[in-house]
Amino acid sequence: MTPNTLGGGFADEARDAAFAFRACLDVMARPGRIGTLRGAVPPPPLSVAAGTLLLTLCDAQTPVWLGASIDNPMIRNWIAFHTGAPVTTSKSEAQFALGRWPDLHPIFDFSMGTPEYPDRSATLIVEQDNLAPEGTVLSGPGIREVTHLSLPETDAFQQNAALYPQGLDFYFTARDRIAALPRSTKVEAA
Repeated sequence: MTPNTLGGGFADEARDAAFAFRACLDVMARPGRIGTLRGAVPPPPLSVAAGTLLLTLCDAQTPVWLGASIDNPMIRNWIAFHTGAPVTTSKSEAQFALGRWPDLHPIFDFSMGTPEYPDRSATLIVEQDNLAPEGTVLSGPGIREVTHLSLPETDAFQQNAALYPQGLDFYFTARDRIAALPRSTKVEAA
């Protein structure tokens, strides 16, 4: 492992993880809200927000699937060293998946949970160039009336919402910014 693999974790692990976890919960509870997520300095091309999200939510019991644009030995080693999370090549085994939107397709190959255990679904972390409160219209739990978020498309998210209570949950990351889209959120084109 290189020094870059060993570095880039939380400076104050307990404190940084607590702040990051709170930020992750906050954006998931308020779909479409764009927050800031810092604490990690992962190897490129991983964003600060995506790296911090992995450090916060992954451990040795959470298999991670990496998309082609993200997958490289440096990132695999960084994840292994800092979280212990195994990297899997099987979408159906992944509890977390990370990549750019085209990497993640077909998204419905990831675990959608079961009727008895809908919580056994995957969470997809979508790396984007930018996040903005514009474009796609969101409504549902955690949203007062409607809000907007720059999603990569609408059809897949509409199909996902129709599967509720099963389905996928999403985090969107860009640099040190983060937003979320739980499966319960209704999505409409702008």
